[in-house]
Amino acid sequence: MIVLTSLVVLAVAFWLVFAFVGIVLKVIFGIIGGVFSIVGGILGAVIGGVVMLAMAPVVALALLPVLLPVALLALIVWAIARATRKPDVVVMPR
Repeated sequence: MIVLTSLVVLAVAFWLVFAFVGIVLKVIFGIIGGVFSIVGGILGAVIGGVVMLAMAPVVALALLPVLLPVALLALIVWAIARATRKPDVVVMPR
């Protein structure tokens, strides 16, 4: 009975040691994976931002035929509103 108890205690001790090693490795690789994920996200955002800034003039030129009539209509409305506005009267104090 003592030998059987010793074997069970030894097996449980090995199980606890390997479980602890597994938990430590899981935490370490989780931290490393998190750091790589954060660095990758930041790098992707920077590269994406640079590409968006580089493509902005191309997109603006591509949208010019669509936006030109809208811009001309806004310009005509602004010019009519400005032309029909009463002049500002400034009263000078005595």
